[in-house]
Amino acid sequence: MSTPSLLDLKVPSVGESVTEVEVGEWLKPEGATVARDENLVVLETDKATMEVPAPGAGRLVKIHKRKGERVRVGDLLGQIDPSAPESAVTPEATRPESAQPPAAAAVSESTAARVMPAAAWVMAEKKLAPDQVLPTGPGGRVLKEDVERAAGAAAITTPPGEPPPVSPAAEPSTAPRGEERVPMSLMRRKIAERLVQAQQNAALLTTFNEVDMSTVMALRQDLQERFQQRYETKLGFMSFFVKAVVDGLKEIPRLNAEIRGSDIVYRNYFDIGVAIGGGRGLVVPVLRNAERLSFAEIELAIAGFARKARENKLRPEDLEGGTFTITNGGVYGSMLSTPLINPPQSGVLGMHAIQDRPVAVKGQVVVRPIMYVALTYDHRIVDGREAVTFLRRVKETVENPVRMLVEV
Repeated sequence: MSTPSLLDLKVPSVGESVTEVEVGEWLKPEGATVARDENLVVLETDKATMEVPAPGAGRLVKIHKRKGERVRVGDLLGQIDPSAPESAVTPEATRPESAQPPAAAAVSESTAARVMPAAAWVMAEKKLAPDQVLPTGPGGRVLKEDVERAAGAAAITTPPGEPPPVSPAAEPSTAPRGEERVPMSLMRRKIAERLVQAQQNAALLTTFNEVDMSTVMALRQDLQERFQQRYETKLGFMSFFVKAVVDGLKEIPRLNAEIRGSDIVYRNYFDIGVAIGGGRGLVVPVLRNAERLSFAEIELAIAGFARKARENKLRPEDLEGGTFTITNGGVYGSMLSTPLINPPQSGVLGMHAIQDRPVAVKGQVVVRPIMYVALTYDHRIVDGREAVTFLRRVKETVENPVRMLVEV
């Protein structure tokens, strides 16, 4: 009887312009059983992350590339033995560097949470049950810090009949103060490089304004139920700002342009990048030809990008290009900030949290929901007058959304 050949897990194509990627977290250790199409390892490019699924069911008998290694398209990442029974575990699986202990193996197979290898060993060491740990990682994964947090909470719980524990403040700790050195991911290094590039190679300036969100909030409340029923997604604020930004860019085209050498390149299209907090950091997927998109198409596209970011399924082509960027720090509670442009773009709009504030309206002081907005622009190509005009146009369009329909 012939022995089935091993299944090769290889680096897939991740985009035309990407030939080299970095191995991220392995989601399964050597010796673990895997199902067909189950995600096994995370690959990181300088723009996005993606998870590589198993080409078939079996047992992951060998990991060839470890976390942090640079690999190219077609390189062998690991191998799967399709003939191994589901309960089989090799001796390699008992080694700390390649597998997780039996106590954590059960939870990693569950649909509720997946335990990262480092977290699994801490869980076994602390003798914690899976239901004692609250996962906070992407996709419901249990991280090392989740287990350490749960262990700390368990340590301060006094069992019946035992004396209460001594407060850490009451007794000086003799444990050494430690540090953990973790290499920056390829994406994080690229983000750092581009942020420094933006500050060193452009003349950045930021102008601010405030937007009365009363009309948009009332409009959303009035249309939300029907919008959700028809399109199965919420009507958010971002679609209004995308529309307003396109309107402003048509009036001030230099904010939609870029400098190439000694030339200014104007774009006759509007590819708007929308910053999204994903599973492994901030990413900026691009809405292509945003001037042609309806409110529903914008909201559906953003929801799709957010879902792909959480699941580490964004492709490099989702993030390439872009003529202008919008970032919303308000979702994290930011009141005001000076966003940095995404080179070679010439501008970025920062949205912020909405707060009730007293404002003067027709000689009367009234309370209105106000959002501060900020425009950072490259002063080499955009004058102050143009930047202020653009931001005022965005403000006026959001405050009076009817302008988007009649284009005045």
